[in-house]
Amino acid sequence: MKLYHDLTQCSFLCRVNRFIANCLVDGAEATVHVKNTGRLRELLVPGAHCWLEKSGNPARKTLYDLVAVEKDGRIINIDSQAPNLIAREWVEKGGWGAFHRVQSEVTFGDSRFDLACWTHEDADGKPDALIEVKGVTLFDEAGTACFPDAPTARGAKHLHGLIQAVQAGMEAGVCFVIMNEDAVGLIPNDSTDPAFSAALRQAKAAGVRIEAAACHVTADSAEIVRTVPILL
Repeated sequence: MKLYHDLTQCSFLCRVNRFIANCLVDGAEATVHVKNTGRLRELLVPGAHCWLEKSGNPARKTLYDLVAVEKDGRIINIDSQAPNLIAREWVEKGGWGAFHRVQSEVTFGDSRFDLACWTHEDADGKPDALIEVKGVTLFDEAGTACFPDAPTARGAKHLHGLIQAVQAGMEAGVCFVIMNEDAVGLIPNDSTDPAFSAALRQAKAAGVRIEAAACHVTADSAEIVRTVPILL
């Protein structure tokens, strides 16, 4: 799917904090917003070729958002808002199953989930399925995707919420949107966040569906092209 319409190429200089980085744009240094609070240490290195989206808000302190970076000849989308859009398009096209209605940002219990799905067009009330979406930008040397790249207590909370949904008679799942169509599989990043890894294995055992979907990525677009194995 098309994600951006006004991209500018640049060279990465340094990351100031979780939200801000400095880039070289048309020969001048510019302060930009990083649309991902993950560590991204293997991607955001000095000299990396990146793409910026120009903000439509003239009142903002930063003119650009950093949305994609090139590594080893491959473009990786790092925009934390993109995976939800990509996954929703895939679900609406039948990638997850046959649903008549899909809605974003639905609350169940004490958590808000990325996607809720209904099997009947006129359905109301409790959804038939809840899907939480996680974007993946970290890969090991073998091409295996790893999640997360930083500790995420919120991620573990979502998994426990999905277990509760299964116990309530609903379908529940996690869709890992991998920003690399050549990924050979996905593994939980045990060393970075053992609590999330344990929760993911618990969710799998409880009947939560887990899918890892690899994307074909360009600077301004991304689309799920296949699923890959989950290696728990």
